Amino acid sequence: MRLGNKVALITGASRGIGEAIALAFAGEGADIIVNYASSTVEAGEVARKVKALGRDSIAVKADVSRRNEVDEMVRAGIQKFGRIDILVNNAGLTRRADFLDITEDDWDTVIDTNLKGTFNCTQAVVRHMVERKSGNIISIASIAGLGNATEKNLVYSVSKGALFTFTKKAANELGKYGIRVNGIAPGLTVTDFTHRGRTEEEFAAFIEKKKQLSMLGAVATTQDIANTALFLASSESSAITGQVIVVDTGTRDFLSHAA
Repeated sequence: MRLGNKVALITGASRGIGEAIALAFAGEGADIIVNYASSTVEAGEVARKVKALGRDSIAVKADVSRRNEVDEMVRAGIQKFGRIDILVNNAGLTRRADFLDITEDDWDTVIDTNLKGTFNCTQAVVRHMVERKSGNIISIASIAGLGNATEKNLVYSVSKGALFTFTKKAANELGKYGIRVNGIAPGLTVTDFTHRGRTEEEFAAFIEKKKQLSMLGAVATTQDIANTALFLASSESSAITGQVIVVDTGTRDFLSHAA
């Protein structure tokens, strides 16, 4: 078991990439704290799936942008399991709009969840990791954060770009405590959100277009991202910190690739 008897807190774990990471970690021996903001039923189902894999799990509701809720979530996790070994900052959202149409609420909502939420969760968990001189932080960024030219995606791109700097600076400051900090930057990854607002024909055309931009002629799956997270969470990556791994099936035309 690559994560035998570890405890992992995964934010935004009720679906998509977060769910895939939760199940991958559980399959390798970790107990899972399933964070969610509103999807109570879905989060409970993920916790059930984790238990079906022979590991323990609790679902904890918390808005990562609110520090008091994050602190309560971390307390609940430690009360249940005694510690948190791994944190995966996965919770995120976007608000698509042309530059001149971006509102202050758009900006605050996206930055508060994607960036402030990552800081809130990391600092809250790290306070306990420091005491144990051990820990592992993984944040889900995006290739949008590398400055791609996707339209109507500015705030999301800015929030994810900041995670590249956050990862390197946090790794530099926390290494002395035996805490590793890394990230993953997915390209287009097929989730239920990819289908949302598209007919089956539109979805198929969208995916085909993205495949044409890929060196592998493919798009990533949630399992691809989960496999990378599993590597970063395990001892196999014990010499890696301060890095963000791009998982995008090899982008040919970076400036036109949507994340």
